[in-house]
Amino acid sequence: MKFDVAIVGAGMAGASLAAQLAPHMRVLLLEAEDAPGYHATGRSAAFWVETYGGPLVQPLTSASGPFLAAPPTDFSDQGFLRRRGALMIGEAEGAGQADAFLARFSESGVALQRCDAPALRQRLPGLLPHWGEGVWEATTADIDVAALHMGYLRAARRAGASLLTRHPVLQLCRSGSAWDILAGGAQFSAARLVNAAGAWASQIADMAKAPPIPIQPLRRTMVQLRLAQPISPDLPLIVDLAERFYFKPEGADRIWLSPHDETPSLPCDAAADEADVAVALDRFSQVVNWPVAAVERRWAGLRSFTPDRAPVFGADQNCPGFYWCAGQGGAGIQTAPAIAALLAADILGMAPAADYAGIDISRYAPTRFAGITNGAGD
Repeated sequence: MKFDVAIVGAGMAGASLAAQLAPHMRVLLLEAEDAPGYHATGRSAAFWVETYGGPLVQPLTSASGPFLAAPPTDFSDQGFLRRRGALMIGEAEGAGQADAFLARFSESGVALQRCDAPALRQRLPGLLPHWGEGVWEATTADIDVAALHMGYLRAARRAGASLLTRHPVLQLCRSGSAWDILAGGAQFSAARLVNAAGAWASQIADMAKAPPIPIQPLRRTMVQLRLAQPISPDLPLIVDLAERFYFKPEGADRIWLSPHDETPSLPCDAAADEADVAVALDRFSQVVNWPVAAVERRWAGLRSFTPDRAPVFGADQNCPGFYWCAGQGGAGIQTAPAIAALLAADILGMAPAADYAGIDISRYAPTRFAGITNGAGD
């Protein structure tokens, strides 16, 4: 029951890190639920967008792209991305939304193209007249989230990691050079403890008596609509430049739609609120002239954010043996390869792989929140 590292949370963050560490360390992966990935990982909108999350997140997303597109053959015999493209749209031509977006990413290296009104309508048939400008992001792709998550779990187990579900962490205590962990009624010991608990990250930090970092879970709603007429399943992801909605095709007559809501929440098994579903439908009706036949499904997940909306990962300098891997917001899936590789290299005392060597990890370090009081979830 003694391990080199214990990771709390077996969602995408914890599973990807376990896969990186297990070939070098004895790894324990603790999951509170009946199966890994029940919360945020299992409720993802399943896209990879280089600009999603803003300029602080973009380097992690871009660096993760090569692994997601063409993983090593011993990890998977096929990639996890399917090219779709994203069309970011703004309401009034000349209002400056597109130019402001392009300016934010002008030094990112992401391939972006400004679109006028005719270009918008060529890419999105049925677009209503008041939409007049936009940006095309050609590299955007769908992610096979389930396959990626299972790939990480499989790699971790193959390398010797121990995955225990139904083992919520109940108590943490630093004893000498190790962490004593009570989880699911069993006792464990680990030299290092990684907090990859998603919406529950603040609770784990409190148990460990680590300096608080304000990580706030925010509810995000998704709706599956069945349309009254067919559409091309290859249409792009559509994103509002004003951040009021996004949607993408899911087959020939269905779409996944979100009203881009961010409702503060306690850590919980999130469920869609009917008011948010109504907002989503109303906003969708103002974008395209596609009649809706039925609302088939609705769900919600918690996306957890730090104050600067960038993830936090690395060693906590004020809590020996404690590491953060949290606050990924809505970009945890698309940044997982980079974050896992960088954090694993830090834990192992190794140089990061060449694909990630150019990323300044200090911008994601816990030290940037020194002295901030944690009021998240109160």
